[in-house]
Amino acid sequence: MPRTLLRSAALAGTIAVLGLTAGCARIRDHKGYVVDSTLIGTVSPGVDNRESVEKTLGRPSFAGQFDGNRTWYYVARDTRQVGYRTPKPVAQTVLAVHFDQQGNVSAVERTGMEKIAHVSLLGDKTPTLGSKRGFFRELFGNIGRVGSVGEAGGTADNPN
Repeated sequence: MPRTLLRSAALAGTIAVLGLTAGCARIRDHKGYVVDSTLIGTVSPGVDNRESVEKTLGRPSFAGQFDGNRTWYYVARDTRQVGYRTPKPVAQTVLAVHFDQQGNVSAVERTGMEKIAHVSLLGDKTPTLGSKRGFFRELFGNIGRVGSVGEAGGTADNPN
């Protein structure tokens, strides 16, 4: 009897350990354009136009909004994540195809991880300028100030 109890305890312990470590699996993810270096290398300034770029690379991830739709962006990003942590970028490719007024390719720019900006948050509160007022000062701070004579609010007899 103790032998079966020991086996059951070992089996339950193994299942518990496997269940707890299942959330620690590495997750790899790819988002965006599937980069084909051969196809990207065929797009060249002065030779291609919008139609040929679309046939070669497909529709862009997004188009530039502030330059009259004269830049197409193809964005690809690989991330790695452990468990429930925030995903971290491992590789990134941004291909920017610039067009001139006639729709011909004027420049092709390829960038990577150097364009990633790291933003650190300050926490759950937004810092503001000025004094730090407590709960009661916020609640009772304007008593006597609103509508007093000589102040900006004025009275019914003297509307300043």
